[in-house]
Amino acid sequence: MNDRRNRRRRRSGNGLIDVLNGLLTLLVIGLVVVGGGVFYIASQYYGTGPTAEDRVFRVESGNTLSTTAGRLEEQGFITNSFIFSQFGSRVEESAIVKAGDFNIAAGSSMSEILKELTQGNPLRHAVTIPEGWTVWQAVNRINDDDQLTGSIDQLPPEGSLLPGSYDYMPGDTRQSVLDKMQLAMTQALAEVWETRQPDLPLQSPAELLILASIVEKETGVASERPQIAAVFVNRLQVPMRLQSDPTIIYGITKGQSTLDRGIRRSEIDEATPYNTYQIDGLPPTPIANPGIDALRAVANPDAHEYLYFVAKGATPSEGHVFAETYAQHQENVARYREIEEAAQQEREAEAARQALEAEEADAEPDATEGDV
Repeated sequence: MNDRRNRRRRRSGNGLIDVLNGLLTLLVIGLVVVGGGVFYIASQYYGTGPTAEDRVFRVESGNTLSTTAGRLEEQGFITNSFIFSQFGSRVEESAIVKAGDFNIAAGSSMSEILKELTQGNPLRHAVTIPEGWTVWQAVNRINDDDQLTGSIDQLPPEGSLLPGSYDYMPGDTRQSVLDKMQLAMTQALAEVWETRQPDLPLQSPAELLILASIVEKETGVASERPQIAAVFVNRLQVPMRLQSDPTIIYGITKGQSTLDRGIRRSEIDEATPYNTYQIDGLPPTPIANPGIDALRAVANPDAHEYLYFVAKGATPSEGHVFAETYAQHQENVARYREIEEAAQQEREAEAARQALEAEEADAEPDATEGDV
């Protein structure tokens, strides 16, 4: 009887051990499987990616991490979208992807790609409009950008665009870029108008915009804008006609071409709505799109008594000389003409030298020909 009980106890004890051993074995196997799975996932996530060269990947506006992962796999940037989205969202600082185009380096890992899409800077796409361009020039540049869609068929009002660089996403409409430029000018003009000097001879933001466009076209030297603006403000206060050459040119071209020649005497004498040699006060519209600095210069011009200015030298970068009286101005004009005449003579002499060198070069025997 006792032997039978002892055998039962031994069998019961051995069975418990067998169960424990089985559970331990399963645990070890589970740990090995889990560990192997984690190792595989980590190696896939941090390992070298499949791309053989640098490529650009676009994240569309509103794309989620899951959507982005699927598109990355479809385009061959990664091998497993599930690992990218699920593992990446748990180990990286951010899982919120930015919209835009991103440069992905050859062999980038999933980790590197996700960091680029969440923390990197998208490639910049922008339309840049220089200060002093007309709306015709600006719209042509926008329409020529082949990464934008749609078209602009009607020119906006002259002077309604604020020059500068405007970012966009490829596929955006051209009209949306134009809208940004118009909104920027509306906001800038309102802000500048509020900060203007008291007692300016300007009755509205529209008049400030017109005068700023003239100032913009009169000088390419940024530091001169407040001086040039003050000359025109002084003339309006006298009152005197503005007598600005760029207004004559705009009356001829309407801002839809370049003159590419000097102004003729007949054009100075011709009465057009824009010819400030013939009309009093301001022309009816701006003659270009002025930049923010030209707007500010007109709102807060320098304090001086100058009524005249003329180019200082043969190149626009040399700026202008200013005068309070017409007699002083005539002296400045005479000096400018002497400088311009000397510069023209130098240009002609250089052209003659180049022609002579070309003639002598043609007369020389061909150095490549050998004796027969």
